[in-house]
Amino acid sequence: MPELPEVEVVRRGLDQWVAGRTVAAVEVRHPRAVRRHLEGTEHFVQALTGRTFTAAHRRGKYLWLPMAEADGTPSDRALVGHLGMSGQLLVEKPSQPDETHLRARFTFTDGGRELRFVDQRTFGGLAVEESTGDGIPPRLAHIAIDPLDPSFDADAFSAALRRRHTEVKRALLDQTLIGGVGNIYADEALWRAQLHGARPTAKLTRAQVSALLEGVRDVLGEALAQGGTSFDSLYVDVNGQSGYFSRFLAVYGQADRPCPRCGTPIRRESFMNRSSYSCPRCQPRPRTR
Repeated sequence: MPELPEVEVVRRGLDQWVAGRTVAAVEVRHPRAVRRHLEGTEHFVQALTGRTFTAAHRRGKYLWLPMAEADGTPSDRALVGHLGMSGQLLVEKPSQPDETHLRARFTFTDGGRELRFVDQRTFGGLAVEESTGDGIPPRLAHIAIDPLDPSFDADAFSAALRRRHTEVKRALLDQTLIGGVGNIYADEALWRAQLHGARPTAKLTRAQVSALLEGVRDVLGEALAQGGTSFDSLYVDVNGQSGYFSRFLAVYGQADRPCPRCGTPIRRESFMNRSSYSCPRCQPRPRTR
């Protein structure tokens, strides 16, 4: 599933190619694409037609585009999107052939490039939702600020993390504690901090939490600079380009390959119906009684 860097790359593309443009028409090609819009497909189309997208924002792994009315008055509604496992928001020329898994199309009054929602597995989705006073759709209000946000409070995060009675990797994946971190970047950050994912959060020292947060920030920033991590053609930016951070992964997906730090073969373990990767030497499992 796309994580913070991948979704942020898409947000930047939307801000460049879509913000400031007025929707001429909306075509929903598959009802599951708008299943989260509880009022139905027809209402979804009406809520967007004639409105102008004013910006592109992100919270965790969600995107939202606030709208303005036809007369330019700011609206209290926004288009909210989640990419799911395979969703893509693509900006294409109208002459470009339809993608096999095209689920929704937005055309604009300027006659320029279209916005297309493509989703092979249909786990992603779009909806028009009202925004709260701070501009954040209520669906996203529970998601914590991500560590690249200037307003992220490192001290508050450290205290909250150490109060949790759970394993550190589970805590990193908790979007109410820290936004945008998924399985890939949790493993990479833990490797950088030399912590095993099963280590209890309550036993982490301040220095360990500081090293972990530094690892999270560094790996997210580096991945963002490389356009994210693409293992297949399902994750691309708005122009259909893949990210290249998979070339720089230290542990994730590297089972049996040498650890870049000490040379020990990387270990793969089962974790919440997924996989965790770590170095047995740099990241020893915590001792159990």
